[in-house]
Amino acid sequence: MLALLLAPLWALAAEQEEQAWQALREGRALLILRHTTAPGTGDPAHFQLGNCSTQRNLSQQGREEARRWGALLRSQGIGRPRLFSSRWCRALDTAREMGLGTVQPLPALDSFFALPGNGSEQTSQLIRTINLMPPGEPLVLVSHQVNITALTRIFPASGEGLILALPLRAAPQVLARIAPPR
Repeated sequence: MLALLLAPLWALAAEQEEQAWQALREGRALLILRHTTAPGTGDPAHFQLGNCSTQRNLSQQGREEARRWGALLRSQGIGRPRLFSSRWCRALDTAREMGLGTVQPLPALDSFFALPGNGSEQTSQLIRTINLMPPGEPLVLVSHQVNITALTRIFPASGEGLILALPLRAAPQVLARIAPPR
C-alpha cells in the first residue's frame, strides 16, 4: 500500500525535474552549482587569487565529478552553455573539467567565506548581473557553498546543483535540486 502511495510522488518529482531541465535548455532558468570536491574548508592563510598553489584545489575525485557534470549536461541537450565561474581555482577547474566550452570568470560568484560582511551586496550584484544578461543559451554558474546559501538558503553539497527560475530574485524559485552525478 505504501508503495502505491509513494509511486505518484516519485513520478511527480521526476516530472518536475524534467520541466526544470527544459526551462534550463530554453534559457528560462539557470544552473548554479557548488564546485566539486576540494578537501578542506575555506582557504589557507596565504591564499592568493590567481595562484592555485596557494588555494584549496580539486581532488582527483572532484575532477571526475566535474567531468560527470559535463556528461550529464550534454545528455540533457546542454552542450555549449554560457558558462561562468568564480575566480577561485577550484571553481574554474570544475567549470573547465566539464568540457563545455569557454569559461568566463565572474567576480560576483567569488567566495565571500573569509569576508561574510560582503555577502549581501555580492549576492545583490550577482542577481543584477544575471538579470542584465540577454536571454538565450542555457546559463551555468559555478560558485561556492556560502554564495549559494546566501542566494537560496540551501546548503548544497560539493558538486550539487540547483536549477533556478529566471529572472533571478532575492528569494529565487528553485525548480530542481540536482545531486552530484554518479
